[in-house]
Amino acid sequence: MSVKFYNTLSRKKENFSPIHKKEVRMYTCGPTVYNYTHIGNLRAYVFADVLQKTLEYSGYEVKRVMNITDIGHLSSDADSGDDKMTKGLLREGKELNLKNMRGLAEFYTEKFKEDLNKLNIKIPSHIYFASDHIKEDTELIGKLEENKYTYKTNDGIYFDTSKMPDYGVLWGGKRERNEDHARIAENKEKKNPEDFALWKFNEKIGFESPWGKGFPGWHIECSAMSLKFLGEQFDIHTGGIDLIPTHHTNEIAQSECATGKKPFVRFWMHNEFVDTGSEKMSKSAGNFLKLDSLSEKNISPTTYRFWLLMASYRTKVNFVWEALEGAETALKRLFNLYLELGDEIGQIHHESQHKFKGFITDDLDTPRALTVLWDVLKNESISPADKKATVLDFDKVLGLGFADLKEAKEISIPEEVSKLIKAREEARKNKDFQKSDELRKEINYLGYEIKDTGDGQKVSRI
Repeated sequence: MSVKFYNTLSRKKENFSPIHKKEVRMYTCGPTVYNYTHIGNLRAYVFADVLQKTLEYSGYEVKRVMNITDIGHLSSDADSGDDKMTKGLLREGKELNLKNMRGLAEFYTEKFKEDLNKLNIKIPSHIYFASDHIKEDTELIGKLEENKYTYKTNDGIYFDTSKMPDYGVLWGGKRERNEDHARIAENKEKKNPEDFALWKFNEKIGFESPWGKGFPGWHIECSAMSLKFLGEQFDIHTGGIDLIPTHHTNEIAQSECATGKKPFVRFWMHNEFVDTGSEKMSKSAGNFLKLDSLSEKNISPTTYRFWLLMASYRTKVNFVWEALEGAETALKRLFNLYLELGDEIGQIHHESQHKFKGFITDDLDTPRALTVLWDVLKNESISPADKKATVLDFDKVLGLGFADLKEAKEISIPEEVSKLIKAREEARKNKDFQKSDELRKEINYLGYEIKDTGDGQKVSRI
């Protein structure tokens, strides 16, 4: 069965095959760790996790690298404003030095990893701090300098985009809105609006380099680390759509101009935003929801993952609490159906597996893959043991945690619900099935689910 992904570079869905037969080399842009990661950012890592697990489900080995940006990410795409890590230190009242910057980075990196674990995301085995690879950054800038792609201004070393004919190929090669130019053209010394910093001077705090003390540009860090660990050409690069116009575009420019290899990456894959219905969530502005914010509303992190899987990764999703509450109810029903299957694990139902694999390998179509999961659990022609084996197989990709579920031996049922259960039992004895259905709906509304079995009514929480 072929694997197909939407490639931002070609703007179409393409059959995927890796450069190195059974090994996929993949790079994921990691967070800038000056604060907690908000739930909008976390969508990028759920998406990358499903992608990795789909590739592994399809028989590939995946070498996945993720950076941790702990230096050089400025507040503006125009290479101006404060370094975000500096802003983090100032916010927390800490002295501006490299030691404190690294301490801040390590703290928020651990919090980021905790969020990944809560979302059942497989943490990449290759995660690297940008500040540990200054040598690779300066060597890459040196290659660009040798190839005549750089120039110097008062505040740093810049890449001259006019010397790359196909600059901007990832987003179509032209800016259609004037504000795009304005956003990246604040420095009057830049030769072209799109030119970007490779090294920023900073005499107070920074690293030594052939050009002076300072920091590498945000874009050069990802190129240097991906080239080092994945090679001059690799298979897949992931990130949010906000990275397309500048960060990923500039990664392509500096990497291909340094190595002479095209393409730098074969498949660029991007996830859409989580829309809160107002302004965009921003760590720098302080208006963001953490994963723990969901727990305060009694919504589990797994529910958030499930809710994201209900839409294509390329579709913008509208965050409203009611939608998450609905997803929580649906997920609990899935879990209850699974728990009712018993302890025996049988054989995978191959017809269902074929359907599931067909959907998930068609550009990660998780919405349709979830319909197959529901169909399996409701299909009376599949034995409980085989259902269980099939669900566990699907969950290798979905990551909802079915294998870790444990059925509660006893549940506390409120008196109001108990009365409705007894009334429903009486209605069924009298064959008043309309009344029975009405009572079932009342029981569901109060947060409980009732199922008729050979041993009578079985009650569980939704």
